[in-house]
Amino acid sequence: MLKLIRLTCVPVALMLSACDVQVRDETPAEYPANHDIGMYDIKATVTRDTLVTPGSVFLFALGDNQRIPLSQEGSEWRGLYSVRCQSRFPLQILAEWKLQGLSVRHKLVPPQPRQIKLREPPLTYSASFDSAGKAPKGGWVGSVQYRFVTVPSAQITAARVEPSSEAAADVKAAKAISVLTPLPVVAGCGDLAEIRLAATDAHAHGTLAIDTDHPTVPHWQTRVEFSPK
Repeated sequence: MLKLIRLTCVPVALMLSACDVQVRDETPAEYPANHDIGMYDIKATVTRDTLVTPGSVFLFALGDNQRIPLSQEGSEWRGLYSVRCQSRFPLQILAEWKLQGLSVRHKLVPPQPRQIKLREPPLTYSASFDSAGKAPKGGWVGSVQYRFVTVPSAQITAARVEPSSEAAADVKAAKAISVLTPLPVVAGCGDLAEIRLAATDAHAHGTLAIDTDHPTVPHWQTRVEFSPK
């Protein structure tokens, strides 16, 4: 009798081992943040066992109360995850499938959500302004714009113009530039924050250094130059 039970269990064990779906989450660990559309590509691949009904597999991306159906494109499953004004988002892949003659099964991959990082795009590296003609009252004016997209809002708490080098000419050129914008400057997510400058020298130049309360961009430097065009 014991031998018969053992023989009966063998095909059952084989059947259970052939009814799974293997899901591989191939979504990158991080993306540059995009404030325009705020959509990020979710990717996964699937391998099904022999007892899984063909065409019965469905995948969904889960996170932050979102359930996004993934569409099959060749060997990949893809979808777009929507998120704005955040530095990361949680992600799990939910698989659902049917067995031949059996019930629907589910699997979450991974068991705990992954955190997909969103990188703040680089701020303005350089800016140049036209200083042609006679100097207006107060000097030539230009503005440098910054945009923050991974936090709900950010403040520029300080701004100053520093010399490009310790050379006397660069020190003099930087002293000719002053910051006009009252600080702090508060910018909502995706909005443009502006720092206005004035130069009393038509060939003034230097480095605009800003301090912010943004956790990943506490400081930034922008090369600024006034020159006749």
